[in-house]
Amino acid sequence: MIYLSADEISFPDPELLDSESGLMAIGGDLSPERLLFAYQLGLFPWFNEGEEILWWCPDPRFVLFPSEVKVSKSMRKILNSAQFVFTQNKCFEEVMRQCRSVYRKDQEGTWISEALIRSFSVLHKFGYAKSFEVWQDEDLVGGFYGIQIGRVFCGESMFSKVSNASKAGFLNFALNAPNIELIDCQVHSDHLESLGAKMISKHEFLKILKQNNES
Repeated sequence: MIYLSADEISFPDPELLDSESGLMAIGGDLSPERLLFAYQLGLFPWFNEGEEILWWCPDPRFVLFPSEVKVSKSMRKILNSAQFVFTQNKCFEEVMRQCRSVYRKDQEGTWISEALIRSFSVLHKFGYAKSFEVWQDEDLVGGFYGIQIGRVFCGESMFSKVSNASKAGFLNFALNAPNIELIDCQVHSDHLESLGAKMISKHEFLKILKQNNES
């Protein structure tokens, strides 16, 4: 296991480091510079608040190719109705805070700390971090956020306050993202699998990510 120093921004090469769990490194900090460097390498932080920072690159990787998205008849009807209004980058920090506070089944804690919110907000100002909002009767009822690296969007977290809000927001994004080649969902969920997400090898994921970093 590799332990990181807060004084130097560095990470192990996930292509060269094998880890059955996907855990690549421990420690470091959550500075905007380190976060951006991590995502460009294919790593992401995932840990419980108050514990050491854990950096992951699982193998296989759970992803969605927008061209393979699945939309049920019921969701197609919702998307074609005026039930929800979708926006982008209208209230980034609020989306993060809602992702932190809104309860999700089987979630024991949150990695969305105040330090993470501050750093992601900086990355948002520079155009890397993005939020997608779902509104109903002018109320924010769902949304998600993440970081875009080239044509790869690394999804971080989503929330929903009413039925189908986050699902509708995600599908609206996937169906209307011509400049996105791949959506990184990181780890498996039945919810995203039902929308077309699937596992690919770490090697394949890192290859796509590298091509986008170089383009």
